[in-house]
Amino acid sequence: MEITALRRRALAACTATAAVGALALAGLTGTASADPPGADTPSTAAAERVSPGLIEAMRRDLGLSEEEARSRVGKEYRAAVVAAGLEKSLGASFAGARVSGAGAALTVATTDAAETGRITAAGAEAEVVGHSLDRLEAVKAALDSAAQRRTPERVPSWYVDVRTNRVVVNAADASAANAFLDTAGVSRSLVRVNRSTERPRALADLRGGDAYYMNGSGRCSIGFPVRRGTQNGFVTAGHCGRAGTTTTGSNQQAQGSFQASTFPGRDYAWVATNANWTPRPLVNGYGRGDVTVTGSTEMLEGASVCRSGSTTGWHCGTIQQRNTSVTYPEGTISPVTRTSVCAEPGDSGGSFLSGSQAQGVTSGGSGNCSSGGTTYFQPVNAALQVYGLTLMTSGTPTDPPTTPTDPPTEPGGTWAAGTTYAAGATVTYGGATYRCLQGHTAQPGWQPPNVPALWQRV
Repeated sequence: MEITALRRRALAACTATAAVGALALAGLTGTASADPPGADTPSTAAAERVSPGLIEAMRRDLGLSEEEARSRVGKEYRAAVVAAGLEKSLGASFAGARVSGAGAALTVATTDAAETGRITAAGAEAEVVGHSLDRLEAVKAALDSAAQRRTPERVPSWYVDVRTNRVVVNAADASAANAFLDTAGVSRSLVRVNRSTERPRALADLRGGDAYYMNGSGRCSIGFPVRRGTQNGFVTAGHCGRAGTTTTGSNQQAQGSFQASTFPGRDYAWVATNANWTPRPLVNGYGRGDVTVTGSTEMLEGASVCRSGSTTGWHCGTIQQRNTSVTYPEGTISPVTRTSVCAEPGDSGGSFLSGSQAQGVTSGGSGNCSSGGTTYFQPVNAALQVYGLTLMTSGTPTDPPTTPTDPPTEPGGTWAAGTTYAAGATVTYGGATYRCLQGHTAQPGWQPPNVPALWQRV
């Protein structure tokens, strides 16, 4: 699948429906709200569900008080939903979105000056730029294609930078960058070269969240518990094992085996576990209360993000660039998300979250948590889409659905099994309208009337 298509699918699946509903309610005539009517709005709920451990890490790494941290998480969630709606409505003129500061001020870029009114009406600051996001992503796709043919030397990473409206190539020197650009055959006018001394590497055979062992020896970490039909398991980094690799848990008891794994190229995998292991929508809180995962809405560039790992515990920073390509000794990985969060050996495969929203699993990086560094995560929505997995969240029914041999005919509507819905999304089913209460991926048997924990009739 093309990188741009994968990004679009993951983002749209998790946020577009909610955003379109929110903007439709506002009519794009005033400041749009990403929250449906009611006191317990999704952004308020996102702020309230921030765990004590994550709050403490945000205080230490981002200099925020508890009140400021909760406020920021809620505002970033709202901004992500509004931006997704604008991406859909702006179409080919959309040139990216970002948030800035503790107030999560939303900026949305467009190539069409006539669209600035639509953007400001939705409550965002408009920015007119020269290149659409689609055009910049096409340049990055050409670089990715060149890297797959031959791993670039002394070029650790490249990405679309929506702030500068360019594709940024980080390279050890100009000659390395020029050789890479020549191979890809891309226009220099759309590229900015930065000098970089980074030497990112995959954090293989190490642990991030709860530890597990591969073939009784190497060690990695669980990213997020998932379910595929009636089969329980978890997602993790692809470099931790190949299909067929057996796993044991942190208690050294038999756990499961890798069902599928991709590395390099991507860095995700999923492990199916035996009946002794029950998936919970939790991330290790390291003595400060476990974090309950409520969904997987992708946050914007500039948003806060935190990582849980067994070596260094909770550490926080910001999302610098999504849809990044990074070169490890084993090859190029794309797309990953580049962050300012630090990581060390032992944190590989661990969970990246923004508030209570799952973002991805730790892939690799450079630096450490003493001097600081850069860490990349593989977006979790990509793994869910590729492997057909359901992320375990607070809204996921405890008992997995059972699919009848001959499923009954659906009574009609926009609800569909296999679709990922964000809190606040609206669907129709059987002639009625329902609002999503908890982010989840719909499964057969989870029709809105059947699961009041997930859907509320409006």
